[in-house]
Amino acid sequence: MMTYPMTTGRNFNEILRVLDSMQLTAQYKVATPVNWKKGEDVIIVPSVSNEEAEKLFPQGFKTIKPYLRTTKQPG
Repeated sequence: MMTYPMTTGRNFNEILRVLDSMQLTAQYKVATPVNWKKGEDVIIVPSVSNEEAEKLFPQGFKTIKPYLRTTKQPG
């Protein structure tokens, strides 16, 4: 939920980014980092094992930390 006071302007680019992110995360097991834009790498959620990630993301993924793995945006 995003709440703005009536006297504050809205950042529609941010609202569209949030909607794109929510649609992506609803379909795939990924999260989007801050300031993410369509087409950029996404984060594989920690609940996905490496074995499952290999099946879900055949293009591969990069392990930064055991709990932080990135991959190309699916879809």
